[in-house]
Amino acid sequence: MPSKPIPGSTGEVLTCLPSPYRPHPATGLLYLPRFLAKCAYVKAHGALPASYAKNYKRGLDRFLCMHLGVDPAAIEKIVHAATTAEEIESGLKALLTADVRAEKWNRELVQKGMTPAGREFLKEALTNMGCADRAEQIISVPDLIDFDEGRID
Repeated sequence: MPSKPIPGSTGEVLTCLPSPYRPHPATGLLYLPRFLAKCAYVKAHGALPASYAKNYKRGLDRFLCMHLGVDPAAIEKIVHAATTAEEIESGLKALLTADVRAEKWNRELVQKGMTPAGREFLKEALTNMGCADRAEQIISVPDLIDFDEGRID
């Protein structure tokens, strides 16, 4: 039977965040719904748990924003100022260019972790989670997120 993460090995796990593979309905961008949900969590709770806070507006959040040519704080500001989902979408429409190059970003996202250095990172993370045997199945950073949050058995 394949291993599962040791409970607590990565810190608190938020299963309320969407998968990094969920596309944003208006733009088609993978991961954007997750970043928006993290911003909304901060708005509602004041902060993310430490296990998520260390990469908030960094890591994949920052890579997405670099692709879009915006500061992560600009997206956070839209979410924090909005009172409805429609206001968030309107704010994003005003902030982002018409062509967000979704295909380019989506391809890059699903390949995060597939370089030799990335494979080492994944192997180390999986080992720390007690799941070194899963290195052939968990092949990208989005996979690692989904695995940690229980979306991959």
